[in-house]
Amino acid sequence: MMNFIESELLRVFVGEKEKLHHRPIYELLVSEALERGLAGATVIRGILSFGLRHKVHTAKILELAGDLPMVVEIVDTTEKIEEFLPFLEALLREAGAEAMVTRENVRQWTT
Repeated sequence: MMNFIESELLRVFVGEKEKLHHRPIYELLVSEALERGLAGATVIRGILSFGLRHKVHTAKILELAGDLPMVVEIVDTTEKIEEFLPFLEALLREAGAEAMVTRENVRQWTT
């Protein structure tokens, strides 16, 4: 029988070139999530997107291929996601990174 717990999915959309201290933002997010013992984190590289400025980023055009969208998905309980948010906010602010952050309720399967 599958057991589910109510959880949250924190999703951070950030450009591939966004860095802090020469490290990609997406890498810093996953490292911190691991260090804090969050349930899971995944980075997905987008192949086509546009954002607030309506500038298209695509893997098809070589000149733009270096700044593709990176989506970091982190899953855990609402409490742990809440505890992670101040780190996320400080990281994005310090890096001066443009990012979109979303949260949604999910059901996490446990064994």
